[in-house]
Amino acid sequence: MKVVLLQDVPKLGRKGQIVTVSDGYARNFLIPKGLVKEATEGVLKELEMQREEEKQRQEALRKQNEELLAELYKHVFKIQAKAGEGGKLFGSLTNSDIAEEISKTISRDFDKRWIILDSPLKSIGIYDVMIKLPGGVSGKIKVEVERAS
Repeated sequence: MKVVLLQDVPKLGRKGQIVTVSDGYARNFLIPKGLVKEATEGVLKELEMQREEEKQRQEALRKQNEELLAELYKHVFKIQAKAGEGGKLFGSLTNSDIAEEISKTISRDFDKRWIILDSPLKSIGIYDVMIKLPGGVSGKIKVEVERAS
């Protein structure tokens, strides 16, 4: 019997996949537990529509994040921090500090998980910081760490 998985099933497949299982396994276990639906024409059409909607939603998200990245490229994000001799910071700047500054500059929420740092910034200078936005959009922005007066 061909069935459509409604959720991930270990050793069987992922949500949305069409798999072939024995009739007894489908009727006695999978269907009563709500894990699958029988792969009828109507169910297959519905699945195709859901896939198309998801594809359009992902495309819209990617486009929106490309616009956000283009806006980020226009700025050099300046963060002031207390520093000692030789430009070494008292403490360090992490991705949450950078995300906070980006949020203030662009007047929009910016998630700290979108910022990829190999290690925290520990000295004054200009840094290229990797940004990885949802939808597969990524790039590098400029962050300038300045001495606080």
